[in-house]
Amino acid sequence: MNLNDLATYDYELPPERIAAYPVSPRDSARLFVWPQNEEKIFRDLPDYFESGDVLVVNASKVLPARLFGVRPKRDATAPDVPIELLLHTPRGDFSEWTVFAKPAKRLKDGDRIIFADDFECVVTGREDDQVIVKFPYDGATTQTKLEAHGHVPLPPYIERPDEAVDKTEYQTVYADQSGSIAAPTAGLHFTEELLQKLRDKGVEIVEVTLHVGAGTFLPVTVDDIRQHKMHSEWGQVTQQAADRINAAKARGNKVTTVGTTATRLVESAARKTGMVEAWEGKTDIFITPGFDFRVADRMVTNFHMPKSTLMMLVSAFLGGVDSAMTLYRLAIEKRYRFYSYGDACLLTRG
Repeated sequence: MNLNDLATYDYELPPERIAAYPVSPRDSARLFVWPQNEEKIFRDLPDYFESGDVLVVNASKVLPARLFGVRPKRDATAPDVPIELLLHTPRGDFSEWTVFAKPAKRLKDGDRIIFADDFECVVTGREDDQVIVKFPYDGATTQTKLEAHGHVPLPPYIERPDEAVDKTEYQTVYADQSGSIAAPTAGLHFTEELLQKLRDKGVEIVEVTLHVGAGTFLPVTVDDIRQHKMHSEWGQVTQQAADRINAAKARGNKVTTVGTTATRLVESAARKTGMVEAWEGKTDIFITPGFDFRVADRMVTNFHMPKSTLMMLVSAFLGGVDSAMTLYRLAIEKRYRFYSYGDACLLTRG
Protein backbone atom coordinates (compact mmCIF):
# COMPACT_ATOMS: atom_id res chain seq x y z
CA MET A 1 0.00 0.00 0.00
CA ASN A 2 1.39 3.37 -1.05
CA LEU A 3 0.41 5.95 1.59
CA ASN A 4 1.38 8.77 -0.76
CA ASP A 5 -0.99 7.60 -3.51
CA LEU A 6 -4.29 9.49 -3.63
CA ALA A 7 -6.12 6.34 -4.73
CA THR A 8 -5.28 4.74 -1.37
CA TYR A 9 -7.86 7.00 0.26
CA ASP A 10 -10.69 6.19 -2.13
CA TYR A 11 -13.85 4.23 -1.35
CA GLU A 12 -17.25 3.70 -2.97
CA LEU A 13 -20.18 5.49 -1.35
CA PRO A 14 -23.76 4.87 -2.50
CA PRO A 15 -25.27 8.29 -3.29
CA GLU A 16 -28.24 7.67 -1.00
CA ARG A 17 -25.89 7.65 1.99
CA ILE A 18 -25.19 11.40 1.54
CA ALA A 19 -27.31 13.36 3.99
CA ALA A 20 -29.16 16.25 2.32
CA TYR A 21 -30.82 17.48 5.52
CA PRO A 22 -29.94 17.34 9.22
CA VAL A 23 -31.75 15.16 11.71
CA SER A 24 -33.88 16.76 14.41
CA PRO A 25 -33.13 17.14 17.21
CA ARG A 26 -29.42 17.52 16.56
CA ASP A 27 -28.31 15.02 19.17
CA SER A 28 -30.50 12.24 17.72
CA ALA A 29 -27.85 11.54 15.06
CA ARG A 30 -26.22 8.14 15.23
CA LEU A 31 -22.79 7.73 16.83
CA PHE A 32 -20.32 5.00 15.82
CA VAL A 33 -17.74 4.45 18.58
CA TRP A 34 -14.44 3.13 17.22
CA PRO A 35 -12.47 0.88 17.71
CA GLN A 36 -15.02 -0.45 20.24
CA ASN A 37 -17.42 -0.98 17.30
CA GLU A 38 -20.35 0.27 19.37
CA GLU A 39 -23.45 1.87 17.89
CA LYS A 40 -24.97 4.66 19.94
CA ILE A 41 -27.00 7.86 19.61
CA PHE A 42 -25.05 11.11 19.79
CA ARG A 43 -26.73 12.12 23.05
CA ASP A 44 -25.00 9.07 24.61
CA LEU A 45 -21.61 10.80 24.17
CA PRO A 46 -21.22 11.74 27.88
CA ASP A 47 -21.08 8.02 28.73
CA TYR A 48 -17.55 8.01 27.26
CA PHE A 49 -16.23 10.87 29.40
CA GLU A 50 -14.89 11.14 32.93
CA SER A 51 -14.62 14.13 35.24
CA GLY A 52 -11.60 16.20 34.27
CA ASP A 53 -11.64 15.24 30.60
CA VAL A 54 -11.53 18.08 28.09
CA LEU A 55 -13.70 18.56 25.01
CA VAL A 56 -12.19 21.02 22.50
CA VAL A 57 -14.71 22.71 20.19
CA ASN A 58 -14.25 25.07 17.26
CA ALA A 59 -16.37 28.16 17.97
CA SER A 60 -16.03 29.63 14.47
CA LYS A 61 -19.27 30.96 13.00
CA VAL A 62 -20.34 30.41 9.39
CA LEU A 63 -20.87 33.50 7.28
CA PRO A 64 -23.66 33.51 4.65
CA ALA A 65 -20.84 33.80 2.15
CA ARG A 66 -22.57 32.78 -1.10
CA LEU A 67 -23.89 35.74 -3.09
CA PHE A 68 -26.00 35.90 -6.24
CA GLY A 69 -25.94 39.11 -8.28
CA VAL A 70 -25.46 40.60 -11.71
CA ARG A 71 -22.66 42.35 -13.52
CA PRO A 72 -24.40 45.21 -15.35
CA LYS A 73 -24.17 45.20 -19.12
CA ARG A 74 -21.17 47.04 -20.56
CA ASP A 75 -23.02 48.37 -23.60
CA ALA A 76 -26.59 48.83 -24.77
CA THR A 77 -26.69 45.63 -26.82
CA ALA A 78 -25.32 43.28 -24.16
CA PRO A 79 -27.37 41.72 -21.36
CA ASP A 80 -26.62 41.81 -17.66
CA VAL A 81 -24.52 38.80 -16.61
CA PRO A 82 -25.65 36.68 -13.63
CA ILE A 83 -22.75 36.19 -11.22
CA GLU A 84 -22.32 33.86 -8.25
CA LEU A 85 -19.63 34.57 -5.65
CA LEU A 86 -18.35 32.44 -2.80
CA LEU A 87 -16.35 34.61 -0.42
CA HIS A 88 -13.63 32.51 1.13
CA THR A 89 -10.70 34.60 2.41
CA PRO A 90 -10.93 38.13 3.83
CA ARG A 91 -8.09 40.45 2.91
CA GLY A 92 -7.86 42.43 6.12
CA ASP A 93 -11.34 43.15 7.40
CA PHE A 94 -14.57 41.91 5.84
CA SER A 95 -14.70 44.70 3.27
CA GLU A 96 -12.30 42.98 0.82
CA TRP A 97 -12.29 39.29 -0.13
CA THR A 98 -10.75 36.68 -2.36
CA VAL A 99 -13.65 34.80 -3.93
CA PHE A 100 -14.60 31.96 -6.23
CA ALA A 101 -16.66 33.49 -9.04
CA LYS A 102 -18.97 31.92 -11.62
CA PRO A 103 -18.38 32.76 -14.41
CA ALA A 104 -15.01 34.30 -13.49
CA LYS A 105 -14.11 34.82 -17.14
CA ARG A 106 -16.91 37.37 -17.49
CA LEU A 107 -15.35 39.65 -14.88
CA LYS A 108 -12.57 42.20 -15.22
CA ASP A 109 -11.08 44.86 -12.96
CA GLY A 110 -13.52 47.69 -12.26
CA ASP A 111 -16.66 45.65 -12.86
CA ARG A 112 -19.52 46.23 -10.41
CA ILE A 113 -21.50 43.28 -9.11
CA ILE A 114 -24.92 44.23 -7.72
CA PHE A 115 -26.67 41.97 -5.21
CA ALA A 116 -29.40 44.31 -3.96
CA ASP A 117 -30.34 47.96 -4.14
CA ASP A 118 -28.10 48.67 -1.14
CA PHE A 119 -25.41 46.01 -1.64
CA GLU A 120 -22.69 45.71 -4.27
CA CYS A 121 -18.96 45.21 -4.76
CA VAL A 122 -16.25 46.01 -7.31
CA VAL A 123 -13.74 43.65 -8.89
CA THR A 124 -10.24 44.86 -7.99
CA GLY A 125 -7.97 42.06 -9.20
CA ARG A 126 -7.24 38.38 -9.62
CA GLU A 127 -5.30 35.74 -7.75
CA ASP A 128 -4.65 32.67 -9.89
CA ASP A 129 -8.12 31.51 -10.99
CA GLN A 130 -9.87 33.47 -8.26
CA VAL A 131 -11.18 37.03 -8.10
CA ILE A 132 -10.60 39.84 -5.60
CA VAL A 133 -13.57 42.05 -4.76
CA LYS A 134 -13.97 45.16 -2.62
CA PHE A 135 -17.19 46.22 -0.88
CA PRO A 136 -17.63 50.02 -0.52
CA TYR A 137 -18.40 49.74 3.20
CA ASP A 138 -16.46 49.16 6.37
CA GLY A 139 -16.05 45.58 7.58
CA ALA A 140 -18.88 45.66 10.11
CA THR A 141 -21.34 47.09 7.58
CA THR A 142 -20.29 44.52 5.00
CA GLN A 143 -20.93 41.74 7.50
CA THR A 144 -24.38 43.15 8.29
CA LYS A 145 -25.24 43.23 4.59
CA LEU A 146 -23.94 39.68 4.14
CA GLU A 147 -26.24 38.53 6.92
CA ALA A 148 -29.15 40.22 5.14
CA HIS A 149 -28.45 39.16 1.56
CA GLY A 150 -26.03 36.21 1.65
CA HIS A 151 -26.85 32.53 1.34
CA VAL A 152 -25.62 29.65 3.50
CA PRO A 153 -22.62 28.16 1.63
CA LEU A 154 -23.72 24.54 1.62
CA PRO A 155 -21.07 22.20 0.22
CA PRO A 156 -21.51 21.08 -3.41
CA TYR A 157 -22.42 17.48 -2.53
CA ILE A 158 -25.65 18.77 -0.93
CA GLU A 159 -27.41 19.12 -4.25
CA ARG A 160 -30.10 21.61 -3.33
CA PRO A 161 -30.36 25.36 -2.75
CA ASP A 162 -30.00 26.55 0.82
CA GLU A 163 -33.26 26.82 2.74
CA ALA A 164 -34.47 28.58 5.87
CA VAL A 165 -33.60 25.53 7.99
CA ASP A 166 -29.92 25.90 7.06
CA LYS A 167 -29.65 29.34 8.66
CA THR A 168 -29.77 27.70 12.08
CA GLU A 169 -28.93 24.04 11.46
CA TYR A 170 -25.70 24.71 9.53
CA GLN A 171 -24.32 26.49 12.59
CA THR A 172 -23.11 25.06 15.89
CA VAL A 173 -24.94 26.15 19.04
CA TYR A 174 -21.67 27.57 20.38
CA ALA A 175 -20.68 29.48 17.21
CA ASP A 176 -19.24 32.82 18.25
CA GLN A 177 -16.70 34.43 15.91
CA SER A 178 -17.71 34.89 12.25
CA GLY A 179 -15.28 33.87 9.56
CA SER A 180 -15.94 30.35 8.24
CA ILE A 181 -17.38 29.50 4.84
CA ALA A 182 -18.23 25.98 5.97
CA ALA A 183 -19.44 24.67 9.30
CA PRO A 184 -17.15 22.62 11.55
CA THR A 185 -19.73 19.92 11.01
CA ALA A 186 -18.88 17.50 13.83
CA GLY A 187 -20.11 20.20 16.20
CA LEU A 188 -23.55 20.38 14.59
CA HIS A 189 -24.71 17.42 16.72
CA PHE A 190 -24.35 19.24 20.04
CA THR A 191 -27.30 20.82 21.82
CA GLU A 192 -27.18 23.15 24.80
CA GLU A 193 -28.66 20.35 26.90
CA LEU A 194 -25.97 17.88 25.84
CA LEU A 195 -23.21 20.38 26.57
CA GLN A 196 -24.69 20.95 30.03
CA LYS A 197 -24.83 17.21 30.64
CA LEU A 198 -21.11 17.03 29.87
CA ARG A 199 -20.38 19.94 32.21
CA ASP A 200 -22.44 18.32 34.96
CA LYS A 201 -20.22 15.27 34.61
CA GLY A 202 -17.12 17.42 35.18
CA VAL A 203 -16.03 17.69 31.56
CA GLU A 204 -14.27 20.95 30.65
CA ILE A 205 -15.43 22.43 27.35
CA VAL A 206 -12.64 24.47 25.79
CA GLU A 207 -13.32 26.79 22.85
CA VAL A 208 -10.77 27.47 20.12
CA THR A 209 -11.34 29.12 16.73
CA LEU A 210 -10.35 27.95 13.25
CA HIS A 211 -12.09 29.66 10.34
CA VAL A 212 -12.82 27.03 7.71
CA GLY A 213 -11.67 28.32 4.35
CA ALA A 214 -11.29 27.49 0.69
CA GLY A 215 -9.57 24.17 1.22
CA THR A 216 -12.89 22.63 2.25
CA PHE A 217 -14.21 23.04 -1.29
CA LEU A 218 -11.06 22.20 -3.22
CA PRO A 219 -10.40 18.55 -4.11
CA VAL A 220 -6.98 16.93 -4.04
CA THR A 221 -5.98 16.85 -7.71
CA VAL A 222 -2.49 15.33 -7.55
CA ASP A 223 -1.82 11.59 -7.56
CA ASP A 224 1.04 11.99 -5.09
CA ILE A 225 -0.45 13.61 -1.98
CA ARG A 226 2.96 14.98 -0.99
CA GLN A 227 2.49 17.49 -3.80
CA HIS A 228 -0.84 18.76 -2.47
CA LYS A 229 -0.80 22.30 -1.11
CA MET A 230 -3.16 22.99 1.78
CA HIS A 231 -4.85 26.39 1.83
CA SER A 232 -4.01 28.24 5.00
CA GLU A 233 -6.76 29.03 7.50
CA TRP A 234 -6.75 31.53 10.37
CA GLY A 235 -6.96 30.16 13.88
CA GLN A 236 -6.58 31.16 17.51
CA VAL A 237 -5.87 29.29 20.74
CA THR A 238 -6.02 31.56 23.79
CA GLN A 239 -3.65 31.19 26.72
CA GLN A 240 -6.57 30.05 28.88
CA ALA A 241 -7.50 27.36 26.37
CA ALA A 242 -3.90 26.18 26.10
CA ASP A 243 -3.54 26.02 29.89
CA ARG A 244 -6.71 23.98 30.33
CA ILE A 245 -5.73 21.48 27.63
CA ASN A 246 -2.20 21.10 29.00
CA ALA A 247 -3.50 20.64 32.54
CA ALA A 248 -5.77 17.82 31.42
CA LYS A 249 -2.88 16.08 29.67
CA ALA A 250 -0.68 16.50 32.75
CA ARG A 251 -3.19 14.88 35.09
CA GLY A 252 -3.86 11.98 32.73
CA ASN A 253 -7.30 12.98 31.49
CA LYS A 254 -8.35 12.56 27.89
CA VAL A 255 -8.50 15.41 25.38
CA THR A 256 -11.23 14.96 22.78
CA THR A 257 -11.32 17.30 19.80
CA VAL A 258 -14.59 17.99 17.99
CA GLY A 259 -13.89 17.80 14.29
CA THR A 260 -10.87 17.83 12.06
CA THR A 261 -10.64 21.63 12.36
CA ALA A 262 -10.15 21.61 16.13
CA THR A 263 -7.72 18.72 15.74
CA ARG A 264 -5.61 20.53 13.16
CA LEU A 265 -5.58 23.69 15.26
CA VAL A 266 -4.45 22.21 18.58
CA GLU A 267 -1.85 20.07 16.83
CA SER A 268 -0.57 23.21 15.06
CA ALA A 269 -0.30 24.95 18.42
CA ALA A 270 1.74 22.06 19.88
CA ARG A 271 4.32 21.67 17.13
CA LYS A 272 7.19 23.43 18.91
CA THR A 273 7.34 21.71 22.28
CA GLY A 274 4.59 19.10 22.37
CA MET A 275 2.62 21.35 24.72
CA VAL A 276 -0.23 23.49 23.44
CA GLU A 277 0.88 27.12 23.28
CA ALA A 278 -1.23 30.25 22.96
CA TRP A 279 -1.36 30.72 19.23
CA GLU A 280 -2.84 33.00 16.59
CA GLY A 281 -2.20 33.01 12.88
CA LYS A 282 -2.61 30.90 9.77
CA THR A 283 -2.05 27.19 9.58
CA ASP A 284 -1.69 24.96 6.55
CA ILE A 285 -0.88 21.82 8.53
CA PHE A 286 -1.46 18.68 6.44
CA ILE A 287 -2.02 15.58 8.54
CA THR A 288 -1.36 12.24 6.83
CA PRO A 289 -0.48 8.76 8.11
CA GLY A 290 2.70 8.81 10.17
CA PHE A 291 1.86 12.19 11.75
CA ASP A 292 2.97 12.56 15.38
CA PHE A 293 -0.16 13.56 17.31
CA ARG A 294 0.73 15.37 20.52
CA VAL A 295 -2.62 16.56 21.87
CA ALA A 296 -5.79 14.81 20.73
CA ASP A 297 -6.50 11.44 22.34
CA ARG A 298 -9.93 11.11 20.75
CA MET A 299 -11.85 12.88 18.01
CA VAL A 300 -15.53 13.36 17.32
CA THR A 301 -16.01 13.69 13.58
CA ASN A 302 -18.41 12.99 10.73
CA PHE A 303 -17.83 10.62 7.80
CA HIS A 304 -15.78 12.32 5.10
CA MET A 305 -15.42 12.32 1.33
CA PRO A 306 -13.14 9.79 -0.37
CA LYS A 307 -9.72 11.02 -1.51
CA SER A 308 -10.03 14.10 0.71
CA THR A 309 -7.49 15.57 3.11
CA LEU A 310 -10.00 14.74 5.86
CA MET A 311 -9.86 11.03 4.98
CA MET A 312 -6.08 11.27 5.22
CA LEU A 313 -6.36 12.88 8.66
CA VAL A 314 -8.76 10.16 9.87
CA SER A 315 -6.39 7.49 8.52
CA ALA A 316 -3.53 9.11 10.41
CA PHE A 317 -5.57 9.36 13.59
CA LEU A 318 -6.56 5.70 13.52
CA GLY A 319 -2.99 4.57 12.93
CA GLY A 320 -3.39 3.56 9.31
CA VAL A 321 -5.57 3.44 6.21
CA ASP A 322 -6.72 -0.13 6.90
CA SER A 323 -8.45 0.90 10.14
CA ALA A 324 -10.11 3.88 8.47
CA MET A 325 -11.37 1.82 5.55
CA THR A 326 -12.71 -0.89 7.88
CA LEU A 327 -14.60 1.77 9.83
CA TYR A 328 -16.04 3.31 6.67
CA ARG A 329 -17.00 -0.04 5.15
CA LEU A 330 -18.92 -0.94 8.30
CA ALA A 331 -20.56 2.49 8.44
CA ILE A 332 -21.81 2.04 4.87
CA GLU A 333 -23.08 -1.48 5.63
CA LYS A 334 -24.87 -0.18 8.74
CA ARG A 335 -26.42 2.63 6.68
CA TYR A 336 -24.91 5.59 8.50
CA ARG A 337 -25.50 9.01 6.95
CA PHE A 338 -22.39 10.67 5.48
CA TYR A 339 -20.85 14.13 5.14
CA SER A 340 -21.83 17.50 6.61
CA TYR A 341 -25.39 16.73 7.74
CA GLY A 342 -24.60 13.08 8.42
CA ASP A 343 -23.94 10.96 11.48
CA ALA A 344 -20.86 11.04 13.70
CA CYS A 345 -18.18 8.79 15.08
CA LEU A 346 -16.08 8.91 18.24
CA LEU A 347 -12.57 7.78 17.37
CA THR A 348 -9.81 6.79 19.78
CA ARG A 349 -6.34 7.42 18.42
CA GLY A 350 -4.59 4.30 17.15
